Amino acid sequence: MDVLLLSLGRAAGFAGVLLCVVVAVARLLGNYWLAGFQLGTLMQAGIAGVVIGCFLLLVAQARTDASMRSRR
Repeated sequence: MDVLLLSLGRAAGFAGVLLCVVVAVARLLGNYWLAGFQLGTLMQAGIAGVVIGCFLLLVAQARTDASMRSRR
């Protein structure tokens, strides 16, 4: 389960950061729309991906810490 949480967390975080970078570059080039979506909406989706990734990594860390404490 921890491996799944770590993998999903890393994937969501990476996808979120990648989306934010793409949106930032598109905005610097003067665009307001990308693939039919406003760039502000896509930036919020990227931020949400990073937040979800952080949450999943935090859950994995907490589960690892809890299992280490129960072994003592």
